[in-house]
Amino acid sequence: MADYSAALEKIVLDRFLELSHDERCQATYIWIDGTGENMRCKTKTLDCLPKSVKELPEWNYDGSSTGQATGENSDMFLTPVAMYRDPFLRGDNKLVLCEVNDHKRTPADTNYRNSCNKVMERAREHVPWFGIEQEYTLLSQDGHPFGWPKMGYPGPQGPYYCGVGANKVYGRDVVEAHYRACLYAGVKIAGSNAEVMPAQWEFQVGPCEGIQMGDDLWMARYILHRVSEDFGIQVTFDPKPMPGDWNGAGAHCNYSTKSMREDGGIKVIEAGIEALSKRHWEHLRMYGEGNERRLTGEHETAAMGVFSGGVANRGCSIRIPRQVAEDGYGYMEDRRPSASCDPYRVTEAMVRTTVLDDWDI
Repeated sequence: MADYSAALEKIVLDRFLELSHDERCQATYIWIDGTGENMRCKTKTLDCLPKSVKELPEWNYDGSSTGQATGENSDMFLTPVAMYRDPFLRGDNKLVLCEVNDHKRTPADTNYRNSCNKVMERAREHVPWFGIEQEYTLLSQDGHPFGWPKMGYPGPQGPYYCGVGANKVYGRDVVEAHYRACLYAGVKIAGSNAEVMPAQWEFQVGPCEGIQMGDDLWMARYILHRVSEDFGIQVTFDPKPMPGDWNGAGAHCNYSTKSMREDGGIKVIEAGIEALSKRHWEHLRMYGEGNERRLTGEHETAAMGVFSGGVANRGCSIRIPRQVAEDGYGYMEDRRPSASCDPYRVTEAMVRTTVLDDWDI
């Protein structure tokens, strides 16, 4: 699909993936590295098929090569927390999402899942549901948006959102392959669409309860990177990949609690928005790096320095969907998170503010 000097023939690989093997299987352990955004993986053989994540062994890796340890004390530990079917190796093989702990078995600096899980357990009776709209941009190997003219720009934004046709969308094969791979893996993917900027796409994950939101979104990101790798294309979650009159990339977080979803829940939603207005900057600090380049008050965003809420308004911080306002119950949409955000931090912040009223981190 791309002019890629490292391209390999995938048909040759398929010959080997079809080879039968005994009851052993391959488990690909996946984790977040020291950047807090990039993912790493490595594979090990299991002697038998694991029936649950509790049967998966702890593993370790060289943290000095991932920005998480020094060479003199480099071992970091991988604790399996979620298991999925492997859409790449298929069969009985597994993808394993892991938390990272240091040599003292304490959470690594970028292990935000640990604190998020504790918060979700405290809020369990409120049944928090999340759905995140993950935007991303496809890039050629030279770092230029995929499908864009090499020495220029495509036409202005307008015809690309949910577009159809070779002159309006670029990279649909990647999108469809990713969607099907997520379904196979067991990720709770809900949909996908082309976005406002050409070569920019979105997929949605949810509704997920509690910690599953972060688990499934991180796994969906991993699968997207692996699918794109096979096509020889890069993926970026940069919140503003192209300067100028082009939309940025976010990860809008749709959120509700049990009381918000019940009759009269609009009052709980409005109270939640009021609570969020008082913690605006605490949330922004947890919503991803580089977000100031995106939250400008233009291109369907609210200005970073001003908190706002409204019905059906895509230029505010928190949007109440029109249908929710009419029904009198439902959910809210936090439009502030960056595409590069850590979903564990975003969902933890929402629950801390609207349910626990506790920011004693």
